[in-house]
Amino acid sequence: MRSLIDLRMHDGSRHFGGLRERYDGERPDWHRLRAGIVAWKQGELTGFVTDEVTEAWIDFRYAGHTFAINDQYGEWWFFVDDPTCPDEVLAAVLDHFEGVLAR
Repeated sequence: MRSLIDLRMHDGSRHFGGLRERYDGERPDWHRLRAGIVAWKQGELTGFVTDEVTEAWIDFRYAGHTFAINDQYGEWWFFVDDPTCPDEVLAAVLDHFEGVLAR
């Protein structure tokens, strides 16, 4: 199983992982990640905000948990609202989006 981060944020959420950001001027990562949620039968897109230049926040639900993705310092950071979310669920989220970004 992949290594997970357990960094608790001030709002109580958990930063649990990151994936390298890839630059594609024609189809930015944030559009690929959003499409990856929409196409993911178990996932539900709940929010999407971007300035279309440098940053995006993407919110979604999966396996009964609420997640957020944000790009920071050349990496996509993954957060879960419930810090006790099972590691298997967190690993599944990272695995899914790793595949989305690899395409």
